[in-house]
Amino acid sequence: MPAMPIDLHAGYWLFFLDWLIRLAALAWIPVHSPPAAARSWLLLVGFVPLLGLPLYLVLGHPWLARQRRERQALASQVIRERQGLLREVRWLPPGGVGEASADIPGLAERLGDFMPTRGNGVELLDDYAQSLAALLSDIEGARSEVHLLYYLMFDDGVGAEVAAALQRAAARGVRCRVLLDAVGAKPGLRAFARPLRDAGVEVHAMLAGGLAWRSLSRMDLRNHRKLAVIDRQTGYIGSQNLAAPQFVPGRPNRELVARVQGPAVRQLAGLFASDWLIETGERLAADGDYIGTGAVPAQLLPGGPAYPFQNARNVVVALIQHARRRVVLTTPYFVPDDVTLGALQLAALSGVEVQLVLSQSNNQNLTRWAQRSYYEELLEAGVRIALYRPHFLHAKHLSVDDDIALIGSINLDIRSFALNAEAGLLCYDRGVVARLQGIERDYLADAEVLALDSWRARPRWRRSVEGIARLADSLI
Repeated sequence: MPAMPIDLHAGYWLFFLDWLIRLAALAWIPVHSPPAAARSWLLLVGFVPLLGLPLYLVLGHPWLARQRRERQALASQVIRERQGLLREVRWLPPGGVGEASADIPGLAERLGDFMPTRGNGVELLDDYAQSLAALLSDIEGARSEVHLLYYLMFDDGVGAEVAAALQRAAARGVRCRVLLDAVGAKPGLRAFARPLRDAGVEVHAMLAGGLAWRSLSRMDLRNHRKLAVIDRQTGYIGSQNLAAPQFVPGRPNRELVARVQGPAVRQLAGLFASDWLIETGERLAADGDYIGTGAVPAQLLPGGPAYPFQNARNVVVALIQHARRRVVLTTPYFVPDDVTLGALQLAALSGVEVQLVLSQSNNQNLTRWAQRSYYEELLEAGVRIALYRPHFLHAKHLSVDDDIALIGSINLDIRSFALNAEAGLLCYDRGVVARLQGIERDYLADAEVLALDSWRARPRWRRSVEGIARLADSLI
């Protein structure tokens, strides 16, 4: 009996703490998070205050350490200053006001620093083995420098092939530098980092701070970029990682990679140098003779939490808004924010053919359930949705009318827009767009096309699961 007052006293304090957390969250979270994210966090804190509070403190908003923000600002300043000396390769859009090819380059440059350049060669590689073979061949032929920046590197056959090619290049006297995401590429770092360093390859893990947040950032921010620069003459950018294509059993990945030559390679080198500076503090020279090898106007679009704005989201929304006839968006992960969702609906309601191509199979169950919750409202607005069947469609690209293509690592989800460092290549060329449209037609030829009536007929329990998963849109 004497213990009862103590338990009752503790209960009062627990009740008080419970409500104190709720009220503090109500005052703090909406001020420091976007509305959609704030709703998700307030819901979690409201239901489970003692769990929701520590999760919010760790994952609540994409903060970066001051050192990282300062280094990104320095990198942006250097990129802009050096571009001022390259007026001869700047591409000036021929279109008039209101055309996407005229308006988008300026927006992308103001957001991501890189100007549109002329004289590029762009080859689209749609076959997994072909793109890997091309990269390995270019590394084998490298004479001076190899720079690789990738989100994933696995301890598998592909990772071993790339590591062996780098070791052979270093033995020839080639300066090799590798940046790998600390979480995504953990298996590859464990397996290959020491042998590569022993061979003379410089290897660094990106966003690898553990609990040392003072020099890092919010702990779940990731560098999701996938790019390579060889001898400052050839570059790669796209969706393919340094890993075998078995993310989903029985559904090997289908990817898209752009092999680039010309002045845009200088921009890829500049982005690598920016990330190298942010991770190591060392400034690399990104200058060189990037001789034009084609006629494609192209422009690099980087995005990530180190920039003041959501570069990828803003350009994607602008592209959707500028479409006059047709826009096709391909992504494996579709969990859009309100701005992107509204842009898709408005474009379709305005008479633009909006085609969304997603993968029928997926390696992330929560994302798969969440993205299904958007289908009905999109179909109601006239957006066409196709689910590609044969492979796990991991490619990430977009085409607008016959004029613009965007190819890279950018998914159409909140994580990609706000939390990940991403990169995409904008191509203002009808030839590149035509080749991309051919790939899109191939997807659609072997895809399930969703119909509004049949989608509405799905079981109620599925609707409930989808709605619950959607509540976690800002956490996925």
